[in-house]
Amino acid sequence: MEKSNKTGKTFKVRSFTVERGKIKEFAMAIGDENPLYYDVGAAKEQGFRDIPIPPTFPTVIEMWSGLDFETLIRELELNPLKVLHGEQEYEYFDDICAGDEISCTAKVISHIEKRRMNFITIENQFSRDGKIVLIARSNIIERNE
Repeated sequence: MEKSNKTGKTFKVRSFTVERGKIKEFAMAIGDENPLYYDVGAAKEQGFRDIPIPPTFPTVIEMWSGLDFETLIRELELNPLKVLHGEQEYEYFDDICAGDEISCTAKVISHIEKRRMNFITIENQFSRDGKIVLIARSNIIERNE
């Protein structure tokens, strides 16, 4: 059964203040022991304003800002039993560090049906003080059978 095309659909997301504790929790969860994610002094020695986020931390920002898996399933009318997270990419334009207030806009930029599957690409633009600091793209695949 063909779904209505979701290209152009936007999502409501809240702003997120990046916290040192969340960075530390995330680094611990992924097993990254780099002192950069635990110690302000180590971060500043390497030229950061404060503790920077690990490269895949934007997932935390998305989830705590309201763009969690449950929201995507509901808003895109997906069957969670037939969904696969196909790909994730991050394009950084500036550092994101503890203390930064990050705003996010999320939009479906592509929805293609082929070979009995839906391929949906969501683009999130993360901004600080009105300047885009990161673009994240996520590809979701849903089987139609």
